[in-house]
Amino acid sequence: MAALVAVVASGPANAAVSEEPVPTPVFNGPVYAVATAGNVVYVGGDFESAVVKGKQVARTRLAAFDAGTGALLSWAPAADRTVRAVAVDPDGSVWAGGDFQTVDGQPRDSLAKISSAGVLDPVSFTISGGTPRALAVGHGRLYVAGAFNAVNGVKRGNVAAIDLATRTLSGWSARTDNVVNALAVDGGRVYLGGSFHRVNGVSSTTRLVAVKRDGGAVDLSFLPRPDSIVWGVTVSGDRVYAALGGRGGRTVSYTTNGVAKWAITTDGDAQAVAVLGNTVYIGGHFDNVCRTARNGDHGLCLDGSVSRIKLAATDLDGKLQSWSPQGNGIRGVLALVATTQTGVIAAGEFTVLDGKSQKRLAVFR
Repeated sequence: MAALVAVVASGPANAAVSEEPVPTPVFNGPVYAVATAGNVVYVGGDFESAVVKGKQVARTRLAAFDAGTGALLSWAPAADRTVRAVAVDPDGSVWAGGDFQTVDGQPRDSLAKISSAGVLDPVSFTISGGTPRALAVGHGRLYVAGAFNAVNGVKRGNVAAIDLATRTLSGWSARTDNVVNALAVDGGRVYLGGSFHRVNGVSSTTRLVAVKRDGGAVDLSFLPRPDSIVWGVTVSGDRVYAALGGRGGRTVSYTTNGVAKWAITTDGDAQAVAVLGNTVYIGGHFDNVCRTARNGDHGLCLDGSVSRIKLAATDLDGKLQSWSPQGNGIRGVLALVATTQTGVIAAGEFTVLDGKSQKRLAVFR
């Protein structure tokens, strides 16, 4: 691991978005997943209502709003159990994955496709041995990852793909020996992050790996081997960013050859990471960013720290920025998405930012 970059705040001219969230719906239960299509933001979780100007509006584990106006949209499919992942299809529809068995009262085993008008698609899959935890669209496929052993009766080791043109299980596959928590698609690669130790039976593929778009073989030019569980992965430019747990947590910037260029250490897990412009945004259940890489029991920073409760930001060289919309909660921030149209979207289990009520979702512009 490369030496840790100093974490002294750089002053006000830093993160490209405000610390003050813009008005949007909030939610009465955890939000675990976020996906965007232009200004439209789709969310999934374990909530039963959205809250708009203090009024509760029924939304059962799936909802959508306009990031530009803050308006809750009429899109309102209902899942019977937790939604853990969402992704937008190129045709404008939304894929949802999670623990559910029905959507709008119709059988859907852990994976469902829903039109932008909120109409459940007739396509149906059977996912055995567990559930999806991450979805990503690319290469004409929907990549599905999590903890499961078969799709439609065909063996799959925690990773599978759906052909978007035919809406059938793709022949593409990769297999891991343990859970996959995160997916990212970029160029000819699919990045997998989780708690696995082997991918396709190949050693030295611990917790973070790239597999090829053609066939799913391990790309041996990217073998970073992080030393703790990976919760989040994103790719921006020529860098791969990973949010890690462990004793405390870390956010690491890797080259596309798997070389660690910098790391930020926190006193709790980093669980999500996103990049917008020249800023890297980090979310998790940490309360502090450590001044060095040394931490002890329960993630305690041994050489001093800077307060960053559940959210932090760095520049592209890993220098901590002053952006600090202090959150709360035990698990804090569980998902981050950043686009030029929507700004930075944070979701999870927090209920307060900067001492003000902000329940489980925030958009920073």
